[in-house]
Amino acid sequence: MKSIPKLITRFVGILMLSSFLILIINFLILAMIADKQTANGLPWKTAEHTAKSIEKTEQGYTLPNQIMEELNTQNIWAVYVDNITGECVWHSGNLPETVPLKYTISDIATLTRGYIDGYPTFTGEGKDGLIILGYPKDRFWKHMWPSWDYQFIANLPKTILIILTLNILLIFFIYIIANTKLLKSVKPITDGIQALPTGQSISLKEKGVLSEISSNLNRTSEILCNQKYELRKKETARANWIAGISHDIRTPLSMVMGYAGQLKDDRNLNTQERKKAEVIVKQSTRIKNLINDLNLASKLEYNMQPINPVKQNLISIVRQVVVDFMNTNIEDKYKFEWKIDEKLILCPIKGDKNLLKRAVENLIQNSMNHNEQGCTIYINIILNNNNCILIIADDGIGATDEEITLLNNAPHYMFCDRNTTEQRHGLGLLIVKQIVDAHGGTTGIEHSLYGGFAVKITLPLK
Repeated sequence: MKSIPKLITRFVGILMLSSFLILIINFLILAMIADKQTANGLPWKTAEHTAKSIEKTEQGYTLPNQIMEELNTQNIWAVYVDNITGECVWHSGNLPETVPLKYTISDIATLTRGYIDGYPTFTGEGKDGLIILGYPKDRFWKHMWPSWDYQFIANLPKTILIILTLNILLIFFIYIIANTKLLKSVKPITDGIQALPTGQSISLKEKGVLSEISSNLNRTSEILCNQKYELRKKETARANWIAGISHDIRTPLSMVMGYAGQLKDDRNLNTQERKKAEVIVKQSTRIKNLINDLNLASKLEYNMQPINPVKQNLISIVRQVVVDFMNTNIEDKYKFEWKIDEKLILCPIKGDKNLLKRAVENLIQNSMNHNEQGCTIYINIILNNNNCILIIADDGIGATDEEITLLNNAPHYMFCDRNTTEQRHGLGLLIVKQIVDAHGGTTGIEHSLYGGFAVKITLPLK
């Protein structure tokens, strides 16, 4: 992209500017620290001033009180050495015991450059001798010339660490300030990227170093919106087509069912002819149910089925459906067993009673359709935390692991057996899932504890 060279140029420029500013600031900090240090010549000047101020009297050598007070204040000891004998002819009262009282020429040379027993020493020339001033051990660090402040050397690691920290902070602030505009242009782009999966239309300003990215996102959003619009048109056309076909088939199908029902009950026909008419009635009923299922599934998929959620007792709804099945004179080969705890009499949910009944009917009918030799259908309702769990299972032929996985993950439930006269489309399970989804619940298809097929519905309590 063309934006990449712009970004690289920008970042290189920021790096060079930051390095230059850091170099200048470091020099300024170093100058400020050096300015606060004790002047290099100050202790030497003090020694020279002391040497000139010492006076010889009949009692010996003396220093003015002002100078002595200044030396005592700084805890400085003093020794005055005779030029000829090298012996100490005067010393201050705070002279350490480890300081010698006689010096050779080499001793003078050593103490002038360095220390006496760790005390930094400085010398000054008097009229007939040499004054030696000894400063506290932690006052100066001597390296020939000049002398350094001891605290500066002792705190040097801490000073370096502070400077490095300040440098890092400075680089960070320079980066933030210099890239504020860039960061402001990045935020709309990230918001636009997050809005793309939701299908929202985005319109970003196409300017700045990231203008190319913004332009591409705008075009992508436009393409997705157009695709969404075209898809919605196709889905609407499909829903309308299903509704139209359903409407057009109902009238001729009702006539076929009516005439076939009359032929089935016509005693003038022989047994074989009445059986054929019965097959026509049975298959016509399957077609009618299939049309109703297709229509309802289409309405649920496109949110065209009105839902009237009110507070319901799921146990009552399930009992009513089971009773309705038992009252339709179903064959004795289908039995119902309740696994609901006798103490559980209320399972409050908020939903559409008719749709929930349809879901339970589909599950029970599903067990009957796939177990023509008969089975036992088990009904269980469990309260778990804030959910109401309905399990409808059977001990019939069940399904393979592959079929269970396919039913749980396929976008639709359209399957056909090899026997084309007994096709099973699985729309009943699709409708169950759509109804449960519309009520904020989940549907799980699994193996039954009784060896057959089971469907687990979880609905939130209200």
